[in-house]
Amino acid sequence: MNFDWKSEYTKINTGFSTKDARPVIAITGNYDKETCMLADGYYQSVLKAGGIPMIIPPFYETDRLGELLDRVDGIIFSGGGDPNPLLFGEEPVKELHGITPERDMQELLLVKLAYDRQIPMLGICKGIQMINAALGGTLFQDIHSQVKDENGNSVRLIKHSQDQDRRYPSHTVHIDEDSILGKIYGTTLCVNSFHHQACKEPAPCLRVVATAADGIIEAIESNEHKSILGVQWHPEPYVLRNDTEMLPIFEWLIGEASEFKTAKNLHKKIVTLDSHCDTPMFFHENIDFGSRDPRILVDLHKMTEGHLDATIMVAYLQQQNRDEESLLNATAKANQILNQIEDMVAKNCTAVDIAKTPLDIVRLKAQGKKAIMMGIENGYAIGKDIKNVEAFRNRGVVYMTLCHNGDNDICDSARHIVNSCQPLDSSIDPTGARGEHGGVSDFGAKVIEEMNRVGMMVDLSHASEESFYDAIEISKFPIVCSHSSAKALCNHPRNLTDDQMKALAKSGGVAQVTFYNGFLKESGQATILDAVEHLNHMVNIMGVEHVGIGTDFDGDGGVPGLASASELINFTRRLLRERYTEEQIRLIWGGNFLRVMKQVQNGL
Repeated sequence: MNFDWKSEYTKINTGFSTKDARPVIAITGNYDKETCMLADGYYQSVLKAGGIPMIIPPFYETDRLGELLDRVDGIIFSGGGDPNPLLFGEEPVKELHGITPERDMQELLLVKLAYDRQIPMLGICKGIQMINAALGGTLFQDIHSQVKDENGNSVRLIKHSQDQDRRYPSHTVHIDEDSILGKIYGTTLCVNSFHHQACKEPAPCLRVVATAADGIIEAIESNEHKSILGVQWHPEPYVLRNDTEMLPIFEWLIGEASEFKTAKNLHKKIVTLDSHCDTPMFFHENIDFGSRDPRILVDLHKMTEGHLDATIMVAYLQQQNRDEESLLNATAKANQILNQIEDMVAKNCTAVDIAKTPLDIVRLKAQGKKAIMMGIENGYAIGKDIKNVEAFRNRGVVYMTLCHNGDNDICDSARHIVNSCQPLDSSIDPTGARGEHGGVSDFGAKVIEEMNRVGMMVDLSHASEESFYDAIEISKFPIVCSHSSAKALCNHPRNLTDDQMKALAKSGGVAQVTFYNGFLKESGQATILDAVEHLNHMVNIMGVEHVGIGTDFDGDGGVPGLASASELINFTRRLLRERYTEEQIRLIWGGNFLRVMKQVQNGL
């Protein structure tokens, strides 16, 4: 064999470029009789599509799997033997074929870990079944004996395990036009077939996008705008006869993985800040911020998975009565919540710390730590004692939302409460005519001036339009709206009109798009697409220098595609698709908000 390895070595080293590094695609290896193996069609297809393949052997130590996933940009769950029904709480039927429990245990865990990390996934044959089962779907152990019609009778199926060469198709599938496959192939495709098992019901986060003529599920994909695709056939053998018909499936994965890789690398270089979350509202449930706690949307694990550096946790106070005793209780409650935030951070001090300035966030990121800033949601917290403003600032509070759902002693709310002890929906004045002060009160003006003096940002989310314009006029520094969206796209009292946004931008302020369903869409379920649309509108009105992100997670914020802190990397991927530049994404992901914070804190 005439192979000049020295020449090849020279070519590889002179052509190396980290900037254009291809995405790494992990492929689960098949496992049979203590041997890990992989059909060459898998890695050949990845290579032809432009990726770098690597094989994952069947091990299932959680920590090491997590470390492995931090090094890959996409995953293929390959074909193989039958999934072990005992892992899904079922007894085996007599038609069950050979199983590989070690591989199955690993893949179930691997799917969940990859799903949490938003890693693009492609499932092939057994792979589609493992993705579906791991995410909550069900399987047929044997389609020929278990598939029934609505009357419980057996169904005559087409041949799903062909005898001919696997590189050639044997039956057709019908594809949903509005799907990943539909955009590639249209509504009909001829495929090969080698299975006697199949997906029965799709997982809640997945939808069926292709079926065989007999109704057997042939493809699934995410219904949350995520990079997940599973096919029941085997697209990988086609490459072995130089047939490119199935290559677009692998090119789709490589494209998604490349985008994911770019987003991850961008997050390493910039500071990412969520300007508003309400996680302290769950402190009474004894949440564990250091674990991946299913009760909350923001914790250390989810911040890491979503590549989020910092979040501003607020001490939220519901607007209550304003007698002397109630006001004193409000101040005490705010201090109690701030104490709890500090205690939470202290319990996880190796991974997180309190940040009080923008430089603190940068320092903590360099140390590999997450940053928690503190805010107050509702100026009700200071009562009528203006000295509390400085006291809260000295504790590290970076902003105070002047009001919440109800007028207080500082200003009028966007939602005027007639009687704060009544349920919200029965006490809103729908005409917006009963603002108590007609905007910011005399006391409120003094509060804003004091906030300016001590270096605390003025937040006008939840405020009425009159309060908003008054505050801009009174404050000598730019104001912020920590979690507000565009009224032009969703006519909600809490959202900002285009004129408000223009005034905000003119004064140097910032508005943070929020992921609260009701602030993104007037009816129905909003998604990540609506959040991007709101941000785009705000950028068009104000300019990219005046927008940011305030999720309102754990305060009912969160929509499909952006359901928790772990999914925030998805927003960056969408920004990349919208052709935002690296510098623009840096501004959106905290640069603008931290600019205002620096101005306010430094008195500039």
